[in-house]
Amino acid sequence: MTQNPDQLSTSQQNQPLEDRVNNRSMKPNSEAFKEFMGSNWAASEEDATTRLASADFAAERRAKLSARFPGERLVIPAGPLKVRSNDCDYRFRPHSGFAHMTGLGQDHEPDAVLVLEPVEPGEGDNGSGHKATLYFRPMAGRDTAEFYSDARSGEFWIGTRPTLDVLSTMTGIPTAHMDLELEDAITANAGNPALNGLSIRLVRGADETVDAVVDTSRYNTGVDLEQADSLDGELTEALSELRLTKDAWEIEQLRAAVDATANGFDNVIASLPRAIDHKRGERVVEGAFFARAREEGNDLGYETIAAAGNHATILHWIRNEGQVNTGDLLLVDAGVEADSLYTADVTRTLPVDGTFTEVQARVYQAVLDAADAAFAIVKPGITFRTVHETALKVLAENLASWGILPVSVEEAISPEGQQHRRWMPHGTSHHLGLDVHDCAQARQELYQDGIVEEGMVFTIEPGLYFKAEDLAIPAEYRSIGVRIEDDILVTAEGAERLTSEIPRTIPEVEAWMARVAARSL
Repeated sequence: MTQNPDQLSTSQQNQPLEDRVNNRSMKPNSEAFKEFMGSNWAASEEDATTRLASADFAAERRAKLSARFPGERLVIPAGPLKVRSNDCDYRFRPHSGFAHMTGLGQDHEPDAVLVLEPVEPGEGDNGSGHKATLYFRPMAGRDTAEFYSDARSGEFWIGTRPTLDVLSTMTGIPTAHMDLELEDAITANAGNPALNGLSIRLVRGADETVDAVVDTSRYNTGVDLEQADSLDGELTEALSELRLTKDAWEIEQLRAAVDATANGFDNVIASLPRAIDHKRGERVVEGAFFARAREEGNDLGYETIAAAGNHATILHWIRNEGQVNTGDLLLVDAGVEADSLYTADVTRTLPVDGTFTEVQARVYQAVLDAADAAFAIVKPGITFRTVHETALKVLAENLASWGILPVSVEEAISPEGQQHRRWMPHGTSHHLGLDVHDCAQARQELYQDGIVEEGMVFTIEPGLYFKAEDLAIPAEYRSIGVRIEDDILVTAEGAERLTSEIPRTIPEVEAWMARVAARSL
């Protein structure tokens, strides 16, 4: 029998919408339950009470950031949980700037905020001009309702969380309870510097609640909001630019991510017989790689591209709903994200049946030649843009030799031409690290027009994409998409291909596929 809405109590009728997501729960509320629930618990064994290997490196990064903004308070939120569906959240991933400055990866710690408080030059952490404090919400006691009733933070629901002391030991950063101290830490003495107030710089957009606290403080103290937004942007920019070169710990994490990714590509090849028989074979490939990412790392570094046939000509094909057919090429662009949140980014293009056709091999070799030419020039002192231009020239020369390019190579590669970009419209390289497209907020003069330096890590990923619908090319090339992507570390005298153990030449790829197939029998 359906209950008449008029028969509901006033409290039931006036229940706020935000509370209704909990209507599915059957929470016991008796005092007897609460008393019993809070008793007879042994102490938990803390999983991580030692200093993280990343802690000293993160301290050095904070000192570099401090030097950029003397005398200003810097506020760097981790960000909140994000809702996936109603009352279910995505796995938490902190803002990359927060992860870089604290050394924390995985799911530490939703809603946390790092505050760098200005002090006299040299009196701060690591001889800097700032003292850091990490504000977060520590694990509630087992005698509290949160322990068993809060599905987002309660230990009964999500497992143990660190105490203030434990997180301080892990990071080397003093900690404080955000519910008790954060707002004062952000707003104390803040205001217009012209009126002796303290300037705040905030990583905006990471946490709306923290944005609101800062904006209210600025409004109440007469700060020019438009000018303050510009200053905030400079902090985000600086956090991005500090990641342009990687320290030794970051390079170690990237190597681990590449190793796990190599294993993921083995899984992909092993999955091909099942993928060929499945109506959504691309999903079979995607799932095979994802399993390895979760087994060996934190997650995928980005959504896997598993693109067969003509789908390989779609640059960011992530629907992965198509068939995988014998005779086609399969383009897989995938990367494992390590527990530290550093990710690999690798693309390999595979002949589904293990052997390239003559035309497929022709296109593949052109792309490989472009990648090799670009890699050969990488060394400190060149411009980042030159890597792209070098690869594109090789592709243009091949297109001309096949009679596809409608103009000369010289005209095509000129700024006024660019006809070859019809078949290679993306950039050849991007920085890699905590984000798959790392350092994205860096200024153009330090990125595209920047000088390559030792310690930089970036991709080299030329491609050619001949769509089935492209009437500007001979029919034999249509539905062929090839991209080869490697992760590159700039060394003192040249470069190292971090992904060198993942086969890439035509003989290597064919032998690799035969080897994995034989092992799977």
